[in-house]
Amino acid sequence: MNSPEQTLSIIKPDAVERNLIEDIKSIFIQNNLSIKDNKKIHITKEEAAEFYKVHQSKPFYNDLCSYLSSGPIVVLILEGEDAISKNRKLMGATDPKNAKENTIRKLYGISIDKNSVHGSDSAENAKKEIEFFFKN
Repeated sequence: MNSPEQTLSIIKPDAVERNLIEDIKSIFIQNNLSIKDNKKIHITKEEAAEFYKVHQSKPFYNDLCSYLSSGPIVVLILEGEDAISKNRKLMGATDPKNAKENTIRKLYGISIDKNSVHGSDSAENAKKEIEFFFKN
């Protein structure tokens, strides 16, 4: 039997600031994703730059790093069957205007930049991203 898949989710500064942590966590739980670990942290711009290194050639990279380090975030390890794809579906499109109804970004996202959540996009990145925040 396969062990359940794990993925990383980040509740971004805009959502933390608006006290949406429990609302977002409950969406994961209602959709059969368990929260294996989570913590509220405030990362530096340098740490954000390291985390988002995959995007460093893109024009939005600097803004992305500034934003992620602009306030507290909550990092979560989600676990469950098809956790990566399920989390991506629950989040919705990057731009909240294009996100489907009842997705996290449609419900809570403010803009393409302040879209409330991040989720790993592949098994390889999920492993790297979990290790980035939960290395011990």
